[in-house]
Amino acid sequence: MTADLKRRSALAGIPLPAGAAARPFLAQVGLRLDPSDAALRGRVEGALGVTLPLAANTVTGDAAGRHVLWLGPDEWLVVGPDGSAAAIEAAIGGAAGGGFVTATDLSANRIAIEIAGPHARELLESGMPLDLHPRAFRAGSCAQTILGRFGVIVHQLTDAPSYRVWVRPSFAASLAAWLTDAAIGLPRD
Repeated sequence: MTADLKRRSALAGIPLPAGAAARPFLAQVGLRLDPSDAALRGRVEGALGVTLPLAANTVTGDAAGRHVLWLGPDEWLVVGPDGSAAAIEAAIGGAAGGGFVTATDLSANRIAIEIAGPHARELLESGMPLDLHPRAFRAGSCAQTILGRFGVIVHQLTDAPSYRVWVRPSFAASLAAWLTDAAIGLPRD
């Protein structure tokens, strides 16, 4: 007997505050390589069509919606449209040319919640130690931090501001509830 399996988001049916939306099925590929190997780095960047950010807590991207988030000195998260993880892995593998590179599909590892609006920064800052003021954090910034009681990656998408918060699926509903509770005290626009 075969089961009819369908993808279901960890946030399916879970309410989110105004200005927030789930982005559950984005492709995520973990990338590791030695950034001092300029030739290898160049081949991988050419295959991805996006440069790897080398400065801590920065993001690069392209017009097609692919982003590369710096997670560590030799670690990045490549984010792309739903269904593109295999192509991203293949592109990286093809560019390796015998160099040491790892590319791992992590698409099921985190779910994204996008938060936008005039009080998005205030909402997030109410539960994290990170300073999101534009002098410290702006579009093209990312960081691994704590939001509420949950380990997350936060990526500022635009100066508007809008953010993408990455959380483990097992914590997604709890984070959604935390965000909804935290939004109660914010002004309504």
